[in-house]
Amino acid sequence: MSEIADLFQRITLGVYVVGVAHAERRAAFTAAWVMQASYDPPLLAVSVNPENASYPLLRAGGVFAVSVLKTGQLALAERFGTRSARQDDKLAGVAWRPGHGGAPVLEDALAFFECALVDCLRAGDHELALGRVVGARMLDRGATPMTYAETGAMDASSALYPASF
Repeated sequence: MSEIADLFQRITLGVYVVGVAHAERRAAFTAAWVMQASYDPPLLAVSVNPENASYPLLRAGGVFAVSVLKTGQLALAERFGTRSARQDDKLAGVAWRPGHGGAPVLEDALAFFECALVDCLRAGDHELALGRVVGARMLDRGATPMTYAETGAMDASSALYPASF
């Protein structure tokens, strides 16, 4: 792992599964770059690679759901963090329910937020999807949120950082 990748691994981030929907299609992907962006109205920002197969569904459907993963759910993070020929295959065998606009919400998550897409802003090689929170619920008050550091080299991101600043 490069020194830059190691430094960025130290930023305190959670691990989330972001569900998206458009018409009858559903998909989900793992994300670590999620943050609150406003109190009033309550807004969340999710950083997504526009090359991600779920991105067109996010834009076309105008909704997303953020499921907060718990410590010990690394297998779920890996499942939704890998490429797939068919995005909806990732949901097969996973307990989920349709949230706002049909966006998948994982039933075994610590908590979830349902969002209506407000805007997308270019941010380098990613886009920030800004969503107004239209629903949310705590599902497991006793659980501890998973952190990005727990995922190790799961996403192979260390190769994506520049060699130096």
